[in-house]
Amino acid sequence: MIPYRLLPHLNAALNATSAVLLVGGYLSIRSRRVPWHRRFMLGTVATSLLFLISYLVYHFEVGSVRFRGEGWIRPVYFAILISHTTLALALVPLVTITLRRALRGKFERHRRIARFTLPIWFYVSVTGVVVYVLLYHY
Repeated sequence: MIPYRLLPHLNAALNATSAVLLVGGYLSIRSRRVPWHRRFMLGTVATSLLFLISYLVYHFEVGSVRFRGEGWIRPVYFAILISHTTLALALVPLVTITLRRALRGKFERHRRIARFTLPIWFYVSVTGVVVYVLLYHY
């Protein structure tokens, strides 16, 4: 079992991995490599689910962590955190619908929602790493 104190680092790594996999999924579908796109996106779903489990375990055990930054970085941190959290909540149904449409072969409908899901998912993954850096290393 991983010690709880290491979970924020694991969470940041999982967020970074999700961002990289999303880029791979995007590039592969743009070059019409559908099997690779599927692999990248299923990997992103798996990575994001592992993140969610790890995140919930950490915060259930540890609670919230107070941001200690002062000055100009404080409002920047909270602006990033609020947008990250809000979009992460919206992402759950978006990813679910997008994935379901793809798995059912409804690719036109999948494509329509994926145009919104992918950039939001990428933003949430990247800002997750930014929040981690500001919270634990600033």
